[in-house]
Amino acid sequence: MQAGIHPNYHEIKVTCACGASWSTRSTVKGDTLRLEICSSCHPFFTGRQKLIDTEGRVSLFQRKAAKSKALQEQNAARKAGKAESAQ
Repeated sequence: MQAGIHPNYHEIKVTCACGASWSTRSTVKGDTLRLEICSSCHPFFTGRQKLIDTEGRVSLFQRKAAKSKALQEQNAARKAGKAESAQ
């Protein structure tokens, strides 16, 4: 390797907001790295899902999905009624 062109690769301590911490090596300047989320608290790795409802978007989606399902059931019942009357 050519001297003087590579960043300093040193050991640092990583600390997550959930309290988990570990040591690793990095080119980050400083001795510590603070994270908001890690594999110990991320929903994908833990299997726990946290819904963050921004301006009611989740509840709006759930209402639309329920309304759509009700309309589909009504249409299916209507089609079944027409099929019975045609026979």
